[in-house]
Amino acid sequence: MGNLYNISSVLVLDRFNLSSETVFPAFLFATLGYMIILFCNLILILTIVLNKSLHQPMYLILLNLPINDLIGSSALFPQVIKEILTNNRTMQYSACVVQAFFIHIYAGGTVFILTAMAYDRYIAICYPLKYNTIMTNAHIMRLITVLWMSSLVLIGVLFFLLLRLPRCRSELTHPYCDNPSLLSLVCADTTTNNIYGLFISALSQVIANGMILFTYLQILVACFRSKRSDTKAKALQTCATHLIVFLLLECLGLFTIISYRINNVSPHLRRFMGVSTLIFPPAVNPIIYGLKTKEIREKIVHFYRNKIRPS
Repeated sequence: MGNLYNISSVLVLDRFNLSSETVFPAFLFATLGYMIILFCNLILILTIVLNKSLHQPMYLILLNLPINDLIGSSALFPQVIKEILTNNRTMQYSACVVQAFFIHIYAGGTVFILTAMAYDRYIAICYPLKYNTIMTNAHIMRLITVLWMSSLVLIGVLFFLLLRLPRCRSELTHPYCDNPSLLSLVCADTTTNNIYGLFISALSQVIANGMILFTYLQILVACFRSKRSDTKAKALQTCATHLIVFLLLECLGLFTIISYRINNVSPHLRRFMGVSTLIFPPAVNPIIYGLKTKEIREKIVHFYRNKIRPS
């Protein structure tokens, strides 16, 4: 029975099936994409951290989004770039588990952070006179701690349940590592893992969608009751940009989760949607929340004029 299980520490990943003509364009696209994501998210982080005028509840919560995006993209891109460049499909099991863990931390963290941002906008628009009383620094720190700890605990348990099971296969059906692909290597009963995975997915979706639906309905009601057209326009713009990011993540993420449970879904489509979840939100978020936010945009322009442009 001991020979039944493959205890090799090396896994073989599914290849991207790139022809010799497309290897360089793919490498260039992946490298430039990662550099753009790094640059834009780091600029957003530094802009908020280095400007005391932005040390407000809205921006302190927003600060967590580029940090989380860097976690997700950094878990994916270096391994993908290495695979494209070297055509090496092998990966250490421990490295695969670490990659999968941080990819799931990114996915869960994004949902919780966007929910916290919706809550902040709800208080700001519906209870403007009480905003500073409610959204104190202590309350913000508790909120940020809860969202990160919730993600860490939920994902930590998910991978604890995975690592207790024996493996008897070493070939993944995915070009990168995540919980479902690692679970496919297991030769044991995975019912508990499947139930828990569905439970945390459903729980996060109910909390996030319920909170965002409630807050946005309240915000819309407050906007239509407001007699100030500038306040109404600004609130609606904030909600619209927030909804774009949230719906993009939801569509990509839910399709990826459901596709693992439908055998007829094309593996190429599943692979594309899974990678898109880790590419598009980290690339789009700094643009939407940085360039579209007047205060942040002004600080970036001010920094460029004073520090970068030669005198």
